[in-house]
Amino acid sequence: MEIKDAQFVSSHALLSKLPLPVKHEFAFIGRSNVGKSSLINMLCNQKHLAKTSSTPGKTQTINHFIINDFWYLVDLPGYGYAKTSKKLKAEWQGFTFDYLAKRTNLLCTFVLIDIRLEPQKIDIEFMEWLAVKKIPFAIVFTKADKLTTNHTNAAVVAYKKFMLETWEELPMIFITSAEKRTGKDNLLEFIDQVIEDTSEFI
Repeated sequence: MEIKDAQFVSSHALLSKLPLPVKHEFAFIGRSNVGKSSLINMLCNQKHLAKTSSTPGKTQTINHFIINDFWYLVDLPGYGYAKTSKKLKAEWQGFTFDYLAKRTNLLCTFVLIDIRLEPQKIDIEFMEWLAVKKIPFAIVFTKADKLTTNHTNAAVVAYKKFMLETWEELPMIFITSAEKRTGKDNLLEFIDQVIEDTSEFI
């Protein structure tokens, strides 16, 4: 797949205000400051489609982007650290979790994880929640350019080993770098395949 056109559609905190669920959706989520906006901009060949910031917790709403006038890329608020009140943070997480659990046209959620970090409790618990709710997801390791190839591979192996202590099987895993544009083709090919497989049952 090649993204030829990507446009911002809407930004809402209420599920009732979201675009009608008539197109396939792929959501991106992760801990604050994991590089989500940079990855989205890289995938879409644009520098400023998703807003990037050095301040964690910048994304505070559910943001829809229409891709090739065919499917939606959804930028979700990050979980974890954010300089905001506990009440507001709870509201973000509330509508985000409602979206993930109730959005009928959501085909896959990409959980972004900084490849430089050891498994974090908050990431593991979030993925366990997705699994319990039977929400399809894939792991996307970000910032691979910050490590050597050997260290990157070792980090992925270690992460898999940790998860397999409690998981029977693992989701799809992608290694990416917005800086080096690593993993772009693999991610887009995966999205294309999921859409094709899903279309067969529509």
